[in-house]
Amino acid sequence: MMRLAALQMKSIGGDVAANLGRISGAAAEASLQGATLLVTPELGITGYGAGDVIRDIAEPADGRIVRRLQQISAEADIAIIAGFAEREGDAIYNSAVHVNGDAAPTVYRKSHLYGDYERALFTPAEPSTRLFEHRGVTCGMLICYDVEFPENVRRLAFAGAEAVLVPTALPAGWSGTFITEHMIQTRAFENQVFVAYINHCGSDPMFSFAGLSRVASPDGQLLAKANSADETLIFAEIDPEAFAISRLENTYLKDLQRPRR
Repeated sequence: MMRLAALQMKSIGGDVAANLGRISGAAAEASLQGATLLVTPELGITGYGAGDVIRDIAEPADGRIVRRLQQISAEADIAIIAGFAEREGDAIYNSAVHVNGDAAPTVYRKSHLYGDYERALFTPAEPSTRLFEHRGVTCGMLICYDVEFPENVRRLAFAGAEAVLVPTALPAGWSGTFITEHMIQTRAFENQVFVAYINHCGSDPMFSFAGLSRVASPDGQLLAKANSADETLIFAEIDPEAFAISRLENTYLKDLQRPRR
């Protein structure tokens, strides 16, 4: 069981220091309220709509950004998932990193890039299963558009994930509202996992964001949600054992008939 905190955040495009400072403050506040894991939005460290400057501030997974996140995590005594632009050689990935003090980080790279903006900046990664254990809960990561493909969540569920943690940068509009109000809870229910979907709020020079961060439980209910406009922390108790009856009644993973090759 773990207490999850999620920061619906208004990032400043291109200002890594300011965004890390905001995450640091949220980590301290969340820890004081008993949370042991903080999830923040997609590219929250660089700002999603920072544009071409993202290429200049991208760093390797062992660079200063991740080291600073590890320091924040250790100081606040809370694990953190944060989105950053990761450089490896000539490639730049839209990545999320899980840090827990000085333990080895877990990095996930976005596989499904959305729109011309992302495709011009980032290299798509191969779909991957990146799991870590936190307080007895097996967690997996996806980023934004990845969760809209049911195959990605199901792959993590088959691998043993009990919670799927999704930093996102969902834009405002009718489709974003549909995704938050229907798709996230459906992904949780059809895979009998928790899904935490954590967004930006407000706007930057290029995009306006939907907010509407939420945490859905395996029975398809919402454990926590934020409104569309405000920067805020939300909290949810992630206890897989509390939903044992739901898993017994909704046996999709066991009953799925996979095509023969």
